[in-house]
Formats: sequence, C-alpha cells, structure tokens
Amino acid sequence: MKNIIALLLLLMSVFLSFKHGWDSFNYQKNPASLKMMNELGIGEALIPYLGLLTIVIGVLLLIPKTFFLGNVLNAISIVLIMSLALRAGNYKIALIEIPFLALPLIMIGLKYPFKNIIS
Repeated sequence: MKNIIALLLLLMSVFLSFKHGWDSFNYQKNPASLKMMNELGIGEALIPYLGLLTIVIGVLLLIPKTFFLGNVLNAISIVLIMSLALRAGNYKIALIEIPFLALPLIMIGLKYPFKNIIS
C-alpha cells in the first residue's frame, strides 16, 4: 500500500514538474502567469531558466539514485516561491503553495517506490 501511495505521489509530482516547466517556456501565451512572476520579482529573462530547472527536477524524481535530490530541489524551489510571494505581500500564493511543499517532504519519507525492484 505504501508503494502505491508513493508511486501515485511520484507520478503527480513528475507531472506537475513537467507541466510547470512547459508552461514556463510558453509564458507568453499566459499573461496571468507572466503577471504573477513579475509580482514575485522574477524577471522575464529568468523564466526559461526556472522552466528548465523544473523539468530537470521532474527527471531527477524518476531516477532512483537522484530521487532524494529531486525532492530537495523541488522543496527548495517551492520555499523560494513562497518567500518571494510573502515579500511581495501576496499571502494567497504562499498559502496555496503549502500542500505543494508537503508533497516532496512526504515523498522523501515514503522513499522511492519499488526501489528494491528497479535498483
């Protein structure tokens, strides 16, 4: 049961990483996203790099040996977004990010699903 929950959380986290990364590369099509990034103090030149980092995190999560590192980087990036939101006075974004911060921390505790089978 633990492995099934861990696998579902892993799939959800990887999906979100790839989705956010892809959306970061296509931010011109979503003016609300660009506005939010600007409110947080993230310049337009930095957005593609954040997208690349997010996709790299998704890949790291899939590999058993880099699973922990991927979750740590994911948690750090979420804390960074929360910190920027609080600095900008946008408490709503900071509160919305709390469940997403819990996700990598729970996944670290559950460990990589099926690690004994894959590695």
